[in-house]
Amino acid sequence: MCLVFCMAAGEVEAASLVQLSLTPDIALHDRATRINGVSLNIWGENPQTAFTLGLVNGSNGSSGGFTLGAFNYADNYTGFQAAVLNYTEGTLLGWQVGGFNYTVGSMQGIHLGVINYAGHLKGVQLGGINYAASASTGIQIGVVNIIPTNAWFTQFPDQIAPGMVIFNWRF
Repeated sequence: MCLVFCMAAGEVEAASLVQLSLTPDIALHDRATRINGVSLNIWGENPQTAFTLGLVNGSNGSSGGFTLGAFNYADNYTGFQAAVLNYTEGTLLGWQVGGFNYTVGSMQGIHLGVINYAGHLKGVQLGGINYAASASTGIQIGVVNIIPTNAWFTQFPDQIAPGMVIFNWRF
């Protein structure tokens, strides 16, 4: 096992190349250790820049990499996530593929799923139902596409609804 140290906001932080985890509290390393390599989990939760494979994959702080699981959750994530359910509390910069993709904050990239939700969209949502609370630039392609604050539609005299079938946009 290789243990390295890295700098984070002026502090020395422990980091590891490998994490094996049954739960966040039953693991090779505690949940504060940054993983910079590979993480294999039943349920894991670490800040990371890693390839992560498991049933439940949690990332605290700013994390990134390539994550595959049944359920993925993160504070802020940069990279690729694939799962039945992907949840990001803050910012997603990258690509989420799943049955349900939910980004509370800003999503910049691609959502590909049955149901997609973004607090703020700057990218593309492809799915059955796509919802973005707001958007600076974005395209939605699906059965139901909603951007309730879409200023594009308030400029027309007949005021087309901000929800569209097949295709919706904000430029």
